[in-house]
Amino acid sequence: MIVTLTPNPSVDHAVVLDSFKRGGVLRAIDARLDAGGKGVNVSRALAANDAETVAVVPVGGHQGHLLADLLGETGVNHRDVPISGAIRMNVSVLEPCGTTTKLNEPGPVLSTSEAQAMVDATLTAANGAAWVAVCGSLPPGVSTDIYAALADRVRARGARFAVDSSGLPLRAAVETRPNLIKPNHEELAELVGHQLPTLSDVLAAARELVSSGIQIVAVSLGSDGALLATKDEAVHARATITTPVSTVGAGDCMLAGLLHGLASDLPISEALVGGVAWGSAAVALPGSSVPTPDDVRRVAPTLSPELPLSLELGH
Repeated sequence: MIVTLTPNPSVDHAVVLDSFKRGGVLRAIDARLDAGGKGVNVSRALAANDAETVAVVPVGGHQGHLLADLLGETGVNHRDVPISGAIRMNVSVLEPCGTTTKLNEPGPVLSTSEAQAMVDATLTAANGAAWVAVCGSLPPGVSTDIYAALADRVRARGARFAVDSSGLPLRAAVETRPNLIKPNHEELAELVGHQLPTLSDVLAAARELVSSGIQIVAVSLGSDGALLATKDEAVHARATITTPVSTVGAGDCMLAGLLHGLASDLPISEALVGGVAWGSAAVALPGSSVPTPDDVRRVAPTLSPELPLSLELGH
């Protein structure tokens, strides 16, 4: 089982336009609502692929009730932590060319007792889990070391600990030497303090973090695929999506596929290929939709026989 914690979940409202004009009156050609937030997306992708998961989420306000309903409708087992404030409603504007514009609210202010209740719920769910993944930004009022404070307590329950965040929460968590971190290209650059224009630079940064005691560093690179580094090996995989629809949640689906592979004791390279397949399949779907097994089977990721170290990223 894979447990996720999403301290700042949302209801995601995706609106599809045939064209975008700033300041105009725009009429949507399609729209959808999904349960959102990085860890929520991970659990949704796992559940859609018949993998056991539990999503720990704070729930408050009308949006919180809607979030719980949406999770139930998609078959995600969830543990709700009641809070007094209303969770976020995020809006994504999708254009036919594949461009996505996101409008994210900050989230509710959580009290100390509400934050502690999230920690307690996560630790309870961690008993018997293969992985606990803590994901995303933190709402106002939550200490930036909440992920770091969970690391050893999760591992004491026999689960491995994964972090997918950015900024200060990620930096604090890295000091605890989690079993896995999954930054994207920009988050990794921010973490190491300098730009990473090529795959060689990303590999060097990943190996630096591995040498500090992190077992697995997996870096999502958008259309350039993903790189994974451990103490003993480094692998790169990518897939081509000819008609991208939405990038919302693609990195979360990549993490879901990767953790699913690792929890199934697949070799590192196969787990990465699976992660890239899940993430790439998500790009071909609207809004923050997560891929089903049929969607994943339509993707054919390739594992680089040799690392393309000179690859310039983002081009």
